Amino acid sequence: MSEPSLRPVTGAPHEVIPLLRDWLAAPGSVEPLVVATSGSTGQPKGVRLSREAVSASAAATHARLGGPGQWLLDLPATYVAGVQVLVRSLIAGYEPVVAGDHGSFGAAVDALSADRRYVSLVPTQLHRLVQSGDVEILRSFDAVLLGGAASSPALVDAARAAGVRVVRTYGMSETSGGCVYDGMPLDGVRVRIGDDRRVQLAGPMLFDGYAGDADATAEVLQDGWFATSDLGELDSDGRLRIIGRVDDVVVSGGVNVPLPAVTEALRAYDGVRDAMAIGVDDAEWGTRVVACVVSGAGADLASLRDALVAAGLPRTWAPRQLVPLDALPLLPNGKVDRVALRELAAG
Repeated sequence: MSEPSLRPVTGAPHEVIPLLRDWLAAPGSVEPLVVATSGSTGQPKGVRLSREAVSASAAATHARLGGPGQWLLDLPATYVAGVQVLVRSLIAGYEPVVAGDHGSFGAAVDALSADRRYVSLVPTQLHRLVQSGDVEILRSFDAVLLGGAASSPALVDAARAAGVRVVRTYGMSETSGGCVYDGMPLDGVRVRIGDDRRVQLAGPMLFDGYAGDADATAEVLQDGWFATSDLGELDSDGRLRIIGRVDDVVVSGGVNVPLPAVTEALRAYDGVRDAMAIGVDDAEWGTRVVACVVSGAGADLASLRDALVAAGLPRTWAPRQLVPLDALPLLPNGKVDRVALRELAAG
């Protein structure tokens, strides 16, 4: 079993907390910490984050939310979202509360002592809390940050209608976590859209580079701008909307198929609780579109294909394979494990 460390960040929450506290308070310059990317689409990378970048992100978050407060950790402490939950609480002068130390989410919330209280969740966690009737507990937070994966508008609307202040976040390890809240950049963050429609980000929260991989760093970090793997657009008010990922468009049978559009249509199908469209290598089609579906009532491929066409999608976009699941496989940080889905589809 490895020793707790910040390079890379490893260990249980109560092992990571004192390391972060010392790192934040150390005099002079300190070595950047290293967090692993999620690896949801491939091999994880080690992201080097300076104390200045992490602190700038935490300060900008508190400024947007209304002031410093105490944070509840209900995420892995080794990924950037969990690290920032701990950092924000420590910078604010409060000991973070670790949900795993308590018998229930409600008991963990009761352990918070500050006037202002915050929590960061992934969509799956918010869905389960709303379904279990814990909305009143969620209303006690000054803000519930929601990130890590695309969230259903219906889920966000339901939580907000119940009085929960849900703030959707966009960011990644390379930006010290969320840097765009509800589509608007945090203070100091700059956003632009490249000619290839990729979202590019700049600001004091950017990473120093990938540990031991100068070539990968040079590919995405140029002149102070980080080129993400996301496609997006800005409206007239400067609000960012993510429309997909660079690798979300696959070529199947010579036709460009945007997988997010297929996923959205699958999720709208009656009886489907969750779904994701992926692409796998195929000798005939080049890339085969696969529907990975969690369905209580059951769904067959022909019906799904017909429903997607009836919803306005070209038949050439319709999945050619169905993988029924009890639940989408998730990584520890709550993102869908696309590598696992591709392995299931290929198998």
